[in-house]
Amino acid sequence: MKRVRRVRRARRVIPTLALLAFTAVPALAQPVKPTRPNIVLIYTDDVGYGDVSCYGAKSVTTPNVDRLAREGLRFTDAHAASATCTPSRYALLTGEYAWRKKGTGVLPGDAAMIIEQGRTTLASTLQKAGYTTGVVGKWHLGLGATGGPDWNEKISPGPGQVGFNYHFLMAATGDRVPCVYIENEHVVGLIKDDPISVRYGKVNFDGELDGIRDRAGLRMDWSQGHNNAVVNGVGRIGYTKGGKTARWMDEDMADVFTAKAVAFLEKNKTKPFFLSFNTHDIHVPRLPHKRFVGKTTMGPRGDAIVEMDASVGELLKTLDKLKLTQNTLVIFSSDNGPVLDDGYKDSAVEKLGDHKPAGPWRGGKYSLFEGGTRVPLILRWPGHVKPGVSEALVCQVDLLASLAALTGQSYDKATAPDSENVLPALLGQSKTGRETLVEHAGTLTLRQGSWKYIKNNQQLYDLATDPGETLNLAAKFPERVTAMAAALEKIRGVGASRP
Repeated sequence: MKRVRRVRRARRVIPTLALLAFTAVPALAQPVKPTRPNIVLIYTDDVGYGDVSCYGAKSVTTPNVDRLAREGLRFTDAHAASATCTPSRYALLTGEYAWRKKGTGVLPGDAAMIIEQGRTTLASTLQKAGYTTGVVGKWHLGLGATGGPDWNEKISPGPGQVGFNYHFLMAATGDRVPCVYIENEHVVGLIKDDPISVRYGKVNFDGELDGIRDRAGLRMDWSQGHNNAVVNGVGRIGYTKGGKTARWMDEDMADVFTAKAVAFLEKNKTKPFFLSFNTHDIHVPRLPHKRFVGKTTMGPRGDAIVEMDASVGELLKTLDKLKLTQNTLVIFSSDNGPVLDDGYKDSAVEKLGDHKPAGPWRGGKYSLFEGGTRVPLILRWPGHVKPGVSEALVCQVDLLASLAALTGQSYDKATAPDSENVLPALLGQSKTGRETLVEHAGTLTLRQGSWKYIKNNQQLYDLATDPGETLNLAAKFPERVTAMAAALEKIRGVGASRP
């Protein structure tokens, strides 16, 4: 008789425990079991909406990015926070639109770090959640204190002071000096007998090759601006001397960055990690490895797209090999829209053919039109993100708030005023993201649903019927123009512009 009563009590307890377990699951995570995934952000450079085949490209094939799209959620209305790289990267990490802070334009290679030490960032938020954090590839947010870094000494502050446990990076871009790698606060391969000197806005160092004087010997000619120092036979922005044992070889850059990213995954495979893998591809100078030369009909720009896709493939293969695919959230995106001639004569315009780098959108890098900030965004997390396509309006500035919510972390909303928690949209649990979005390219524009207001010359477009932004409807809908202009000014007033 006592045994029967014990069984009956057990039957009453089991459903109760099951109910408690179910109700403990956060609403955002239902119906999947909540977990703390590894996070890999693949942040490409100048890759446009139409530059990958899962977004419609025909002249180039990107099977690895396509795999992410097939196994994940592909967004059609996702945006970088700006139409150029430094402000987009600043907004992604800080949760603050870059136009709120002075000095966040495209930086020279010797700029001081523009993110204040100790402030909330995406990396520090995940670090607080127990993640080992790393950034590999392009940085372009400045390094060192006011006045810029001394390249021959410890380079700090840098990524280590804003939430990253490990970094291997280039200071700015491939077309800006210094042309060296920095690993954990030191230039890689530098010897004391050949120190690095860098300067911008001045004359060349005595005895160094010059992009104007020595133009005939360049292996890739410049079309504009890239005519200062010559490194590896290519003109750059800014002047440099010394540090020759530390200089990178452009054709090897993708392999070097990819190998460092793979090593980070392998080293940290037994604990939660966050890796920001910031490719240099497909930024200029486009000098892909010989393995990829001639893979497309579009010249170096098309071949660099193939090289970028191969880097993505190496990371995905590593996750597969380490059996981490199921518990890793992979995010793929780009820092701004596409550009063809960006300072070098690499046949990007002449060999474009019928390829449409921005897809159906007008403009590209540097532009106020949609092509400037509307970029690919794909999220893959098997069993948690349902594969498909989403039209939700989201922005990279939202990653801080959304991943904080995913990992159960709080953050300083005063320093991240523009980041919105759109996690349900990112996981595919909601069809809607943010209601409004400020786009940035020198001046500002406002998106509300399909409507887009551009402050310059009072422009208004309905993207639902006019994706090419060809018909200005401002005169037809003056009330909407007035309302959207007022809404934009209200957003600008949230957290006054900072020095």
